[in-house]
Amino acid sequence: MDTLARLEQVIAERRSASPDSSYVAKLNAKGIEAVAQKVGEEAVETIIAALSESREEVIGESADLIFHLLVLLQSRRIKLSEVMEELDRREGTSGLEEKASRKDN
Repeated sequence: MDTLARLEQVIAERRSASPDSSYVAKLNAKGIEAVAQKVGEEAVETIIAALSESREEVIGESADLIFHLLVLLQSRRIKLSEVMEELDRREGTSGLEEKASRKDN
């Protein structure tokens, strides 16, 4: 089992834990808005690190972003495998072509 799959499993298990004993449960107890806001915060921190921080900071912030994205997916009952399937579907397609194919350009 790879790292992301293990992390997804741990997040799923902790989602139903007591908010007093689990960060994941505490974040989920605040609702999807709080989870989404945290993903946004981590994305901004990743961008700031990429522009002005050390390589290690970019790695750390990227790990935080991926973790919180997995929490968000779990809270919406979306499996990482579904996201991977979408990436597989897009493989070999130009990013410009894929974007043009979306309904909401």
